[in-house]
Amino acid sequence: MNVTKLSEDDLAAVSALRSAVMRLSRRLRHQRVDESLSPTEMSVLGTLARCGSATPGELARKEHVQPPSMTRIVAMLEAKGLVRRDPHPEDRRQIVVSRTEQAEAILADARRKRNLWLAQLAEGLDDDEWATLREAAPVLEKLAHL
Repeated sequence: MNVTKLSEDDLAAVSALRSAVMRLSRRLRHQRVDESLSPTEMSVLGTLARCGSATPGELARKEHVQPPSMTRIVAMLEAKGLVRRDPHPEDRRQIVVSRTEQAEAILADARRKRNLWLAQLAEGLDDDEWATLREAAPVLEKLAHL
């Protein structure tokens, strides 16, 4: 699909989707379990949960931050016992960052709390809206990872 040839209706739908996703995302971020972690720190832990262990450089690329910033974030997470740094198995100049069991527990609690909040919010949907939401979820997931 050529973006420059979208109809007015399609452009309006894209704008409405962007606005709704951003508002919902902000509201979800406020459903925090551990107030001692910044949204950036939670995001890094989430990336490690989704993608597995990574070097700080890989994390910086995935999180769209500069490598020195990621080095500081990893150091703060390590000081809190949420990540560990191990030697890279192939490149001794590198390290690999992994999440700890404590981080996994925090992430699980955060997912549970956000899922509960979202489920309670969605209780107001009718059957057709629920069906639409179930169909839209995989499409939104795909967009999130393109």
